[in-house]
Amino acid sequence: MSARDLAAATPGGRDRVIDLLRVASLGTVVSGHWLMAAVTVDDDGRAAVGNLLAVEPKLQLLTWFLQVMPVFFFVGGFSHALSYRSLTRRAGGAPAYALFLRARLQRLLRPTMLFVAVWGAGALAVQLAGGKGNLTDVAARLVAQPLWFIGIYLAMVAFTPPLLRLHERYGWGAFAALAAAAAAVDVLRFAAGVPYVEFLNFAFVWLAVHQLGFLRADGRLRRPALLAAAGLAGAVALVASGPYPLSMVGMPGEKISNMAPPTAALLCHGMWLIGAAELLRGPMTRAVARPRVWRTVVAANGVAMTAFLWHLTAMLGVYGAMLAAHVSLPAPASAAWWLHVPLRLAAAAGVTALLVAVFRRAEQPPAPASAAASAGASAARRGAAPAAALGVTLALFGVLGLSMVGFGGLLEGHSAVLVAVRVTAPVTVLMCGAGWLLVETAGRARRPAA
Repeated sequence: MSARDLAAATPGGRDRVIDLLRVASLGTVVSGHWLMAAVTVDDDGRAAVGNLLAVEPKLQLLTWFLQVMPVFFFVGGFSHALSYRSLTRRAGGAPAYALFLRARLQRLLRPTMLFVAVWGAGALAVQLAGGKGNLTDVAARLVAQPLWFIGIYLAMVAFTPPLLRLHERYGWGAFAALAAAAAAVDVLRFAAGVPYVEFLNFAFVWLAVHQLGFLRADGRLRRPALLAAAGLAGAVALVASGPYPLSMVGMPGEKISNMAPPTAALLCHGMWLIGAAELLRGPMTRAVARPRVWRTVVAANGVAMTAFLWHLTAMLGVYGAMLAAHVSLPAPASAAWWLHVPLRLAAAAGVTALLVAVFRRAEQPPAPASAAASAGASAARRGAAPAAALGVTLALFGVLGLSMVGFGGLLEGHSAVLVAVRVTAPVTVLMCGAGWLLVETAGRARRPAA
């Protein structure tokens, strides 16, 4: 179906603002990556990709508005709650864990695995041909970094059923418990110096944001102004008192980051952004009620993940073409650099559109199963829940590991430490592939026995 047909078939009760927030948050992330890339070439002709925020620290305050990943995870919580409840109802109240994982991860893992396969094969071919170069090495490492987001999202999907039950029993208390756990981790990390405890906040911080999506799905975010004010006040107080940095994104060379691992300051930042988004629900509702706006949102949602996966490839391709053409790159943050920004963004957007046109089919949703088929499949596949859980775990750690090690050094065995385990690119790719296949097969509908 075309975007026009899908837009016309939208059910009247659909919360269109959620779709707008999903597109807007990913679009902001993509644009931010393009803008923040500070590419320089030294006297020996070696290219390096830095961060504009490190060159111009005053701009770090902008991350308080442009670091919108918490909004995307909040939207995920909303969607996951509705999806799991719908599948459970269609299955006659029976647990639908394997079906839920497959349904939620199809449009995430399929384009991701295609991206991994294309980049892995390309990087291996370049290395076998001895064509390694400075920018090639940088690209092979850099394009994999945004995969951390996929890994975190996989964890959110995996934990949705138990955390949704906690939400249904305790409501705001479940969110408060996760927020308190995140704060306790920071105390242990910064005040007591407990090693490795900070990695727990990859779960506590992002799952707390996800929990706010559950509250939104049940109409319980009734005081968004209070949520925004509390989050903003908390973030300001934590950054002002230290040791939290000003930037809400990771900065090269910094000892402490609000992002990796996430901190209580980032959780407060997420609360402020989500509260602000809820305060704007009225204007956004009126905007997406317009047919042309809604068609645009529907079309963008259909390719959002593909665009996210390939946007850095496009950006580096633009810079590679400029260097190959011997175009002089202005110093980052200089007047000439700012004048070139619109042209670079337009070029990156154009190349991304071409890549989306090539790879978008992997993101197309499958035809929905009937209610009867879903119920029968659920009954037939209850024993598949452990396999699905193992699959999402393998995919999660594989994607996170790949985001750290990248596609470079495939032949040299380049490795990185994932929490406490050293992994290589081939190992992480195998984990991704095995996990994806487990999720696909465990949640695949089977015709019930006669």
